[in-house]
Amino acid sequence: MVYSMNHTPFLVADGLHSLTACRVDQLDKCNECDSPVLRREERCGYCKSTDIIRKKDSKWLFTIRSKDDLKTLIDNPNLDRILLIIDDYPSFDDGNFDDIRIQIFEIYPKRKRHKRFKEIMTNYYYKIYLEHKRKNPEKTPAPKNFWPYQYQFYLCNPILIFKATIKGAYTENVELVINEWIEPQKDRDKLNSIIMPPSLLKKDEFKIILKKAKKIEVINCLIDKKSFPKFEKMVNGDEKLKEIQSLFSGIDESLRGYLDLRDMDKISTAKKKYTRKTHG
Repeated sequence: MVYSMNHTPFLVADGLHSLTACRVDQLDKCNECDSPVLRREERCGYCKSTDIIRKKDSKWLFTIRSKDDLKTLIDNPNLDRILLIIDDYPSFDDGNFDDIRIQIFEIYPKRKRHKRFKEIMTNYYYKIYLEHKRKNPEKTPAPKNFWPYQYQFYLCNPILIFKATIKGAYTENVELVINEWIEPQKDRDKLNSIIMPPSLLKKDEFKIILKKAKKIEVINCLIDKKSFPKFEKMVNGDEKLKEIQSLFSGIDESLRGYLDLRDMDKISTAKKKYTRKTHG
């Protein structure tokens, strides 16, 4: 089965579960009068303010309301992989909306390498969904939010299989660049998962890495391969977190394997049934 952002299912041939997070068609909001503002508009059409809140909070949603739903997602003999698709703006933080990026990631929930995905979804159902239903039987718990580029996402070891950039998407000189393409028959076990930005880690998590990881595993992720003693001293000292983060080029799959999940027991409630926003 495949589920789009509005959870409308349709069949596919090879047994996958696909979700799309679209950050390109999101509506922004005026910070002065709360009116909706289109992404390409530089000022509010109502009050003419240029103080615009630009949004990039679209995420993947997993609706799990029964043991069967959970099993279908993480332990289904007919489901081999989760396909996560996102389109966004690579230069969003610079206020540049001319280029659009499309990425596709794979997660294999039955494989040991991706066991954290299974753990995250299981925790959601038993610790959040059922607990909320016990306390508020008449209300519907919110779906599981699975955020692109956040801590949980990287812990699941997603594999990037496709990346494309549409340059000058809103100009007359549109250019499509294929940045990454992994052929379907290529062995995924031989592919590296994406690298986690070190800025996502807390100091306690760097302490876990120092305590549990092999020295060579840490060195492989340092910008300066001779800076391990500095890393060791900084983690055990009073240095600021950003200084520790700056030592790393990224946090690879081997280091992530030592890290714990976080924030798995918070309960949230859907105030109304989820529907995707549309323009017009």
